[in-house]
Amino acid sequence: MGPSLSAVQVIGGPLPLVLEILAALAALALIVRPLPRGSRMRWLVTVAAVLVLGAAVGLLTCWVVGDLLNAFDVTLSWITRAWVATAFAGLGLAIASLVRTRARRRMGAIAAAAVFALLGAVGVNADFGQYPTLASMVGVSSFPDLPALIADTQHAAAGSGTSTAVDATWTPPVDLPTKGLVGGVTIPATVSHFAARQALVYLPPAALTAHPPALPILVMLSGQPGSPENVFVAGHLDTVLDSLAAQHQGLAPIVVVPDQLSAPSTNPMCVDSPIGNSATYLTVDVPAWIRAHLDVQPASAAWGIGGFSQGGTCAIQLGAAHPELFGSIIDVSGELEPKSGTPNETIAAGFGGDAAAYVAATPLSVIADHAPYADTVAIFAAGALDTKYTPWVATVAKAAKAAGMHTTLLSSPGTAHDWRTVIYAFEHGLPALYQRWGLAP
Repeated sequence: MGPSLSAVQVIGGPLPLVLEILAALAALALIVRPLPRGSRMRWLVTVAAVLVLGAAVGLLTCWVVGDLLNAFDVTLSWITRAWVATAFAGLGLAIASLVRTRARRRMGAIAAAAVFALLGAVGVNADFGQYPTLASMVGVSSFPDLPALIADTQHAAAGSGTSTAVDATWTPPVDLPTKGLVGGVTIPATVSHFAARQALVYLPPAALTAHPPALPILVMLSGQPGSPENVFVAGHLDTVLDSLAAQHQGLAPIVVVPDQLSAPSTNPMCVDSPIGNSATYLTVDVPAWIRAHLDVQPASAAWGIGGFSQGGTCAIQLGAAHPELFGSIIDVSGELEPKSGTPNETIAAGFGGDAAAYVAATPLSVIADHAPYADTVAIFAAGALDTKYTPWVATVAKAAKAAGMHTTLLSSPGTAHDWRTVIYAFEHGLPALYQRWGLAP
C-alpha cells in the first residue's frame, strides 16, 4: 500500500491541477444559474459580495488563528493566506447557492464546497511542503525496511572505521550504484526506554558496495508534528546527497533519522522528562546503535546532528551540549527555546515545574554552559520570509559564534517556515561540510 500511495503526488503532479479545474468548473456552475431577467443582476451582485466577504473572513481567520492566537507558532505566509482566502471565498459562494434553489443545485453546492475546501488545504500544504504524497498525508511509510544483505554488510564492517580522509583512500568499484538507499530500521531504547517509532537510514552509493568505506554520520531530525520520513519525502535529503555523491565518487555521509518525538503531536523537547527520555535516546541509544551497526568514522569531527524547526532546536541543544559526540550542527529554523505551549505549560509538562531547568535547556544557556568550543562547526538557516524564526536563528547563531563555534548563517530566498527552506539548507550547507568530513579534497 505504501509504494502505491507514495506515487500519488499531493504537491505537484496532476492532483492539484485536477482540483483547480474542478474548482473553476464548480464556481462557474454555481454562478451561472437559471433566473428571471430581473433577478440576474441581483444574483451577480450577491456573488460578488459573498466572494469578497468570504475572502475577508478567510484573511481574518488567518490573522486571528495565526497571528493573534499563534496557534501554529509560525508566521503564515502570504501564499497560505491567499489559499485560505480563496477557499473561504468559494465556501461563501457555495453557501449563497443553497438559498432559494432546487435540491439538485443544493447538492451541487455542497459538493462544490468540499472541492473548494480540499483545494485550499492542498494549496496550504504545498506552501509548507509537509506532505508531498498521499502516503505521507495518511501516515503510511514510503520506505521498506533496510534490506538484510545490506544491513549485514554494514554490521560486519561496523567499528572498523578510521578517521582518515575517505576521498584520498577510496577507489570506487566499477559497479558503484548511481543512487543511495533509504530503509527503515529499529533502534532500541535500551537505556532511555523512550517510545521511539521506526527510524530511517540513508546509505550513499559507496556504502552499498561489497567493501564499503567508513563514512561520516549525520543524525537528522524532523520537525513537530512530524516523522522521520519527512526528512526524505518532504526534505528530499536523499536526492540532495545522491547529487553530491555523484560528484564525489559515490561518497556522502550515512544519515540516520531517529524519532525524537514518539508520536507526531508529542514534543518531548529533547530533554529527559515525564514526556520521555528523548535526550538520552538521541545521545546514548542512537549513537550506540550506529557504532554497532554502521561502518562510520569514530571521530566527533565526522559526526553531525541536524534538524528542522523543533528538530533544529534539538540539534543545537544536543550538539552544543555534546561536542565530544557531535562536531557539526545543522539548525534549520530552530526555536529560541524548547516549547510545548506557553512557557508555563512547557515548564510544567517538560520540566516538572522547575523554571531553572527549563532555562538551562534553552540553546543560549547550553551554549554558554559548554563554551568555549574548540572544533565545532554550526550551520544555521531560516527562510527569508520567516519573520518569526529568522531573528531567533540569528540570535542563536551569534551566540554560537561568540562561544567559538565556526558558524555559517544561510537565508533561503522566497521561503518561510517550510520544507523548501530545509532543501535550500541541505543544498547550500552540506557541500560546506564535505571537506571537513573527508569526502572532498
